[in-house]
Amino acid sequence: MSVSKLLCLLVAFTAVWPCNVGPAQAPSAQRIRVTSLPGRPLPVVAAEANGTLTKFGIEVEVSPAPNSDAMRTALADGSADIAHAAVDNAVALVELNGADVIIVMGGEDSLNELLVQPEIKSIEGLRGKTLIADAVNTAYALQLKKMLLLHGLQAGPDYDLKPMGATPQRLVAMREHKEFAGSMMGPPTSILAKREGFVSLGSVQKLIGPYQSFGAFVQRRWAKEHNEALTRYLAAYIEAQRWMMAPANKQSVIALLIKESKISEDIAEETYKSLIEGTGGYAKDAAFDLDGFKNVLKLRAEVEGSWKGTPPAPGKYYDPSYYNAALAKLQGQR
Repeated sequence: MSVSKLLCLLVAFTAVWPCNVGPAQAPSAQRIRVTSLPGRPLPVVAAEANGTLTKFGIEVEVSPAPNSDAMRTALADGSADIAHAAVDNAVALVELNGADVIIVMGGEDSLNELLVQPEIKSIEGLRGKTLIADAVNTAYALQLKKMLLLHGLQAGPDYDLKPMGATPQRLVAMREHKEFAGSMMGPPTSILAKREGFVSLGSVQKLIGPYQSFGAFVQRRWAKEHNEALTRYLAAYIEAQRWMMAPANKQSVIALLIKESKISEDIAEETYKSLIEGTGGYAKDAAFDLDGFKNVLKLRAEVEGSWKGTPPAPGKYYDPSYYNAALAKLQGQR
């Protein structure tokens, strides 16, 4: 074969070759569907804004639920992969719905307070009144029932309890309907309520004690099938929460609060002070408060009569392995 013919063949070959062996395409980000209550979790908002989700190869679609029933349904029927809400909802999914759900991360303890109409000055003043909650048999409704039980008031005989949706919706309802005497609220809604003249009759921290509130929970099967994606998601969440709790980022976090919660700067500053600078708000590294969760189970046993009054061990509902793997991943990046 002549040199000229050989060169022609080489040119033709190399013209085709790059189409077959070019640089490998970067894998697409793992999409995770999140349902949450109330609103979007601020660490997820921060992780998205800071590029942390992208760093860990995660793409998150958050669908805030109007109430806990809708949130639990979304997780149970598979239309959401991860739920962020008060973790007693995970217990309810297991015990009331028969779902195979596990808690995989904490995030916040409870800063809830019992907020009531301005003319009510004591818990005894709630006798014969109507109170409102998200749902009447989970999470913050149980906090409310316990606080009233401490003063001898029982739901049904002594007061009515009605479902009314997420915390911001309950403040709107109390503004518009004076017959709704009170509800449990946390910041920033509790701060807004007090600014408007609603009265606090006590906090969960003072009257009930430690309480593991906001956390993440998933279907056990989904966690096993998406182990790596879940670990990367939790790592991104933890890193974002670390960023939020760093004093140097205070003004940036306040700006996120203003934008996300549609609140004024002074309300956002007070919310930051409560959630991050105070005690009982955001937990370091989004850690799970085991003692606070034992109190969650104890409250359900006492108030709802679950498990014939004797709560089970926390391990039935909480699996720390994914969280620990996320911490290890973060440690490995240092």
